[in-house]
Amino acid sequence: MSSAGPQGLQAVPRELQDREAWLDPFDWYERMREAAPVRYDPERRTWDVFRYEDVKRVLNDDELFSADPQKADDFVEPEAPGEGLILDTMLFEDPPRHGELRGVVDEWFQPRTLADREPHFRELAGELLDDAVGPHGQMDVVADLAYPFPVTVIAELLGIPPSDRDRFKTWSNTIVEAASDEENADAFAERQQQTQMEMAQYFLEMIEDRREDPQDDLLSVIVTAESDAGGRLSREEALGMCILLLVAGNITTTNLIANAVRCFAEADGDLFDELRGDDRALTSAIEEVLRYRSPVQAMGRVATEDVTMRGETIEAGDRVIVWLGSANRDERQFEAADTFRPNRSPTQHLGFGHGTHYCLGAPLARLEAKVGLSALLDRIEHVRLTEAPLQPTRSSFIYGVESLPIRYDERR
Repeated sequence: MSSAGPQGLQAVPRELQDREAWLDPFDWYERMREAAPVRYDPERRTWDVFRYEDVKRVLNDDELFSADPQKADDFVEPEAPGEGLILDTMLFEDPPRHGELRGVVDEWFQPRTLADREPHFRELAGELLDDAVGPHGQMDVVADLAYPFPVTVIAELLGIPPSDRDRFKTWSNTIVEAASDEENADAFAERQQQTQMEMAQYFLEMIEDRREDPQDDLLSVIVTAESDAGGRLSREEALGMCILLLVAGNITTTNLIANAVRCFAEADGDLFDELRGDDRALTSAIEEVLRYRSPVQAMGRVATEDVTMRGETIEAGDRVIVWLGSANRDERQFEAADTFRPNRSPTQHLGFGHGTHYCLGAPLARLEAKVGLSALLDRIEHVRLTEAPLQPTRSSFIYGVESLPIRYDERR
């Protein structure tokens, strides 16, 4: 991986580099949608796209906008073994190979398949909250629920021992991190490389184990199934699939759950009371969270030929970042776009992307959020955010907070 990271997403725009800006980037998005809806940032050597219509156009055109960062003119080939592991995932493959790889695991993430697992997911969430909720009236939503719940779920699906979930979390966080001002570029790159090597070694051992002794788990499917094009996945493709599912399988849901509690607590009235026991209302509110505070704020593409957008010429080989978080607040698409409306319908948000690369794990993330939040609503009431300052997730494309302390009354 180059120092700019996959798709250039680890290069944070100057406008979002301080804590407050990344906690609430939406005023900046609004200014950009009006003044510079398509703009070139020379510091990051990247085009930024802010309006809903344009973001959707980019994501919907695989021929004109490639998901493969290696097609960028300024792409830097990885220098060290293992440094380019993330590039070997289907996230950065174009059709038809993207569809062939996705087809290997797609059945495991279909709503009808996940429905059979929902009772077990409810047990997992309940056990976590049994430990976290008590008469003391305080908890950290991230540490007590939003982080351990999806990590445990994806570990179980893959067939990884629960005891390794803390390693999963550390690896996932490091992979999506952006460099900070306190850490020099060389130290940051070295830490990223070390993390990828550790992940690679771990999963390669698991892959070899499942090749010899397949189990009833997703990891065994990955290493034994044939793709739609015929033939087994290569070792690199299997490894890339495992890493992608690890990172995407917990980071997105962690931030979706935490962002939801933040939205609910900030809403007018006692939204927790209104949503408790009403699955339909909770499902609608989760969709609004995906629009209003999208866990993934940006995605990257590379132009494959010259294209004109909003009067600007994006040349072949140029990197393009589409801002989902901005598109989802575009007043041209959404009435009262800066207002959180838990019963908004329809939303047509881009929180999980759009087109060919629409998030594979969207059904799982939605189910985990519904199960986790429902379990939380059943146990607590009168929820308030504490006065502790929020620290944004250290990433240039993942949106959330590292910790979300709340106060509450325990429901009897």
